[in-house]
Amino acid sequence: MEKAVITVLGQDCVGITAKVCTALAESNINILDISQTIVGGYFNMVMVVDITNMKLQYDEISAKLDALGDEMNLKIKVQHTKIFDAMHRV
Repeated sequence: MEKAVITVLGQDCVGITAKVCTALAESNINILDISQTIVGGYFNMVMVVDITNMKLQYDEISAKLDALGDEMNLKIKVQHTKIFDAMHRV
């Protein structure tokens, strides 16, 4: 299984989780774990997702989530879990 970590940060508004989840579902990306909090009006969400069968290339999903973030005034970042695995091996 190939995994990625997606982070979403920004001012809270209605529909953030729904729109991000819809974009992922359209790309055949399965959400394995999700955590979200709102602190002082700021939305923070972290997801671990399965990208094994995604319909897009990695750079395409990154661009799609960047565009969604721009549309909603959020910062959405996708990072492959290989980055985190390598950091912990050092």
